[in-house]
Amino acid sequence: MSNNVAEYAALCEALRFIANRNMTQSPIEVRSDSRLLVDQMLGLWKFRKGLYEHKYLEAKELVKSFDKISFKWVPREKNEEADALSREAYSIDRSDQ
Repeated sequence: MSNNVAEYAALCEALRFIANRNMTQSPIEVRSDSRLLVDQMLGLWKFRKGLYEHKYLEAKELVKSFDKISFKWVPREKNEEADALSREAYSIDRSDQ
């Protein structure tokens, strides 16, 4: 799995989680340290090709159900808590193997 597949898979799961709680009419701000994900979802960068195409298309479709959704890029060094949580989750997942 590539990091882009993982980033988009996480986005899709988060969007489904929010939608399943009937919060699609609430203002939603997605924050990510993935510049690619944020800029593609904002339409600033085009999708060209990659292993994450399926998840990219899924995310684009899920976003359509939200009334007010925005995306913000947060550099990893400015988001230490999220980075620590992702590393913890990765190490837990790897320990199962």
